[in-house]
Amino acid sequence: MANATIRDVARAADVSVASVSRVLNRHENVRPALREKVEAAAARLGYVPHAGARSLSLARSNAIGVVLPELHGEFFSELLRGMDREASERGLQLLLSNMHADPVRGVEALHTMRGRVDGLVVMAPHIDPDHLFGHLPVGVPAVMVNCAPHHQPRPELRIDNEAGARMMVDHLIATGRRHIVHLAGPAGNIDAEERLAGYLTAIAAAGLPSTVERGTFLEDSGASAAERLAERGGDIDAVFAANDMMAIGAMMAFRRAGIAVPDRIAVAGFDDIPLARLISPSLTTLRIDIAQLGERAVARLIEQIDGADDRSIELRAPTLVVRDTTSPREDPENRGIRGKTHEE
Repeated sequence: MANATIRDVARAADVSVASVSRVLNRHENVRPALREKVEAAAARLGYVPHAGARSLSLARSNAIGVVLPELHGEFFSELLRGMDREASERGLQLLLSNMHADPVRGVEALHTMRGRVDGLVVMAPHIDPDHLFGHLPVGVPAVMVNCAPHHQPRPELRIDNEAGARMMVDHLIATGRRHIVHLAGPAGNIDAEERLAGYLTAIAAAGLPSTVERGTFLEDSGASAAERLAERGGDIDAVFAANDMMAIGAMMAFRRAGIAVPDRIAVAGFDDIPLARLISPSLTTLRIDIAQLGERAVARLIEQIDGADDRSIELRAPTLVVRDTTSPREDPENRGIRGKTHEE
């Protein structure tokens, strides 16, 4: 319901306005059953307390809650670096929670934030949005980052994964590659699915064969996929991984198998983590400026906490960064896994 009021919530929950106020202001002397009833009604109506009213009744914690799928790895390290930089400049602290790949853990993480933070940044690309939104603390501003598609008007930052994947496939084709394998991320993860969709669209548009290997976004899954490809042989001449860590894992596996990158097979990733430019050969990838994404998420959340009513989706386009792993081959005939030698 657009512009739902506290009276609308009270009517939907069949309780008094005073009861709704006690629940939303987090009074301790509220029965759990009443709290659940009111929060469910508020979520159903899309009720958001007026920022001015909240500031009068609630003390600021000066803390921001951040709920992420993982807390380890270069991607999340960069994301948190940007968030912490922006929060520190505003005199705020970050309270972190890890939901892993488990929706139940995700819900628990959100519940632990209730009453402890002024707002939330939530990145949950693997959780059903209706389930996720149904458990967001009522009355707490929240900014979504790369969550699954939904129809609720919420402030959100999204990466244009499909456009980025199409761009990378087009680049690989321009370098002369014609048998491009995609190392996809885990099924059900929105980033992985959108990047896979972009790959399939570009491959189909070029009239080329598609081959997909599933991974987990972790380095060892990229290595395992590359080992399978090396064992099968064939004329594969490029691997486009759905993130940089899988691409790096694939590069290491190809090196162990004596398959030269990029001479016999090109490798590309997605994200542009710091390691991508430091390894040798340096990795061609799609830059999304991870730290800046974290900064922007916190900045938009602070705007919400201060009373802004911006519920727009901010779509961020990746930038193609061409490095050594996709250099054009000097000898077009010297290509593919089947031409590998173990003396290289």
